[in-house]
Amino acid sequence: MKQLKIILLTLVGFLTLLACKNEKEKINKEQIEKKEVLSIENPIQEEQKIVFQKTLTLQNITFDISTTGEGSISQLTIQPKGLEIDSEKITFELDGQVTNTEIEDLNMDGFPEILIYTVSAGSGSYGNVIGYSVNNGKSISQIYFPEISDNKEASSGYMGHDEFAIIETTLARRFPVYKDGDTNNNPTGGTRQIEYKLKDGEASRLFVIDKISDY
Repeated sequence: MKQLKIILLTLVGFLTLLACKNEKEKINKEQIEKKEVLSIENPIQEEQKIVFQKTLTLQNITFDISTTGEGSISQLTIQPKGLEIDSEKITFELDGQVTNTEIEDLNMDGFPEILIYTVSAGSGSYGNVIGYSVNNGKSISQIYFPEISDNKEASSGYMGHDEFAIIETTLARRFPVYKDGDTNNNPTGGTRQIEYKLKDGEASRLFVIDKISDY
C-alpha cells in the first residue's frame, strides 16, 4: 500500500510538472506572437540621413537649411534664427532634391532673402526656387517664383537642366536651349539666361523677369 501511494504521488507530481511546462510554453508563445504583432504595427522608425545641410547668416539673421530622404521625395527643413517675433521652424515635403542655397538682401531693405535651389527627379532635372524674405527683422514670408511656362519667350526650347545663382541683387537662371529633334542629352540651341528682380506684390514679394539673353 505504501509503495502504491509513493507511485501515485510521483505520477501526480510528474503530471503537475508537465502541465506547468505546457502552460509556460503557451505563455511564451503568446508573448512572442504579441511582440511580433507590435513590431509590425509600430515599427521603430530609423533616424533619416541628412542629405543636404547648410547654414547661412546675413544682417544678424541665420537660416539652417537641411533635407532628408534620398529618393524622389525629400523633406525640407528651414530653421530661422534671430527674428524678433516668429522664428518657427518650417518643414514640408519636396518633390526632388536641394542643390544649393544662397542668402542676399535682394531688395536692399536691410534684411536678407534666403533662396533654395531645387531640382526634380528624373532625366529632365527641372529647376525651381524656394525663397523666403525677412519682414523688417520680425518674421519671414515665402517669395513667389513664377513658372517658366508663364512666359513664352523664356520657355521656348526649355527642357530643364537649370543652374541658379545670385549676381549682386539679381537672381540669374541659366539652362541649355533645345531645338526640335534634340535629345535630352544633346541640346543644340545654345544657352539662355533669365534675370529676375525681387518686387513687392499685392499679397507677397515675387520674382519678375527683368532680362532674357540667348548666347
